[in-house]
Amino acid sequence: MQKKHKILIGAGAGLLALGAVGALVGPSIYRDFFAAPAADVPSVERPADSPAAGDAGALNPADLAGEWSVAAGSEAGYRVDEVLNGTDVTVTGRTQEVTGTFTIGSDGLTLDAANVVVDVASIATDSGSRDAYFRDQALRTGEHPEATFTLTEPVTLAEAPQSGETVRTSATGELTLAGTSQTVTIDVELRSDGTTAELAGSVPITFADYGVTAPNLGFVSVEPDGFVEFQLVANRG
Repeated sequence: MQKKHKILIGAGAGLLALGAVGALVGPSIYRDFFAAPAADVPSVERPADSPAAGDAGALNPADLAGEWSVAAGSEAGYRVDEVLNGTDVTVTGRTQEVTGTFTIGSDGLTLDAANVVVDVASIATDSGSRDAYFRDQALRTGEHPEATFTLTEPVTLAEAPQSGETVRTSATGELTLAGTSQTVTIDVELRSDGTTAELAGSVPITFADYGVTAPNLGFVSVEPDGFVEFQLVANRG
């Protein structure tokens, strides 16, 4: 218990220090000049040299069927707003410690199964003190080191997309965070060249729904709602 108290006190002190910096320089100055810029909202709309940019031409559905696995270049994390004396500062945490599999049915158009696992303890922002608070107190990663998403309803496209074409759809499944599961529907962007696929999306969450208490130190607090975000690369096989 003594060790746990030290961790929580240290994490709280770190958030207190962040708030103190903001109070000294002013909330808007802290947001614009001291806080690290938030990561971009996940999207597959990248330059033409993106892994799954592809060439023009319709994909053959038969070539899409089978197992796909999350590959290097994938990342997941969260987006939250910290409120410092009434000024919002958007904070993003990211990790590349993501694994998962996707199963596309024999028609090449239906995602029958999907399971994605994120190592929550490795999610990092621009502040080690903030990370320690979220890791040790808010998300309790000692007890629940992973967050998962498991597809619960098949997702079927109307037709085979063009190689490199961005397709927008939605996926319903079970999101498990801090040991609590909720059914969510995620808006997803995806594209593929037949060998590599990219997927990006986010899902709004209310922390209390997962038993997570957003920190509040008076002059600096975290909004009760946020987003779980992902940008994945998947390869066949």
